[in-house]
Amino acid sequence: MKRIVFTALLALALPVAAFAGNVDIANAGGTLSGSDAGLTLSGSEITQVGSIQGNLGSLSFTTGTFNLGSGSLQAGGYFNSGGSFTITTNGTGGLPNGTLFSGTFTGLTYWTAEPGCDGRHSVCYNLSGTVSGTWYNGRTVSGVNTEITMNAGKNGFMGSVPVFSGDTGISTVPEPSTLGLLGTGLVGLAGAIRRKLKI
Repeated sequence: MKRIVFTALLALALPVAAFAGNVDIANAGGTLSGSDAGLTLSGSEITQVGSIQGNLGSLSFTTGTFNLGSGSLQAGGYFNSGGSFTITTNGTGGLPNGTLFSGTFTGLTYWTAEPGCDGRHSVCYNLSGTVSGTWYNGRTVSGVNTEITMNAGKNGFMGSVPVFSGDTGISTVPEPSTLGLLGTGLVGLAGAIRRKLKI
């Protein structure tokens, strides 16, 4: 009986392990521009997807509107949910030739300022938030965290700023029906093996 319970628990845990996956995506360059109505990133190159490196495509996004009660574009604050977030790859290294991820910012997107970040008078900004959307194969992904870093020079953000680097982590979320089906199949398989061993 203990073996059956252990096998059933293992069968229920295996689907979670089989579908768990994280993909790190790095980008560099481009320009972040905008106002209180939201920020837009354009011209940023994907430099790494997982272990694949090179000129792999582009990353672009728009944020929701800036929450005026949270601060200012110069000093930092946060943007409301909304906007769009798109990662497009060019087929290099077996990646899809087209949209890899398409989604929207969920929750707040934080805009933080760090004066003197280069040891002098420059102001650096970091934009970080969570995105949910669709992976290239149609699977829903969430828990995506992205961080974009930029150095705005001594004047701070004046409507646009070059982007230094960015990092986005994709965490796939399996469909509950798929997990249930796989788990049930494994429990049935364990039962059949048990019955065969008793004969």
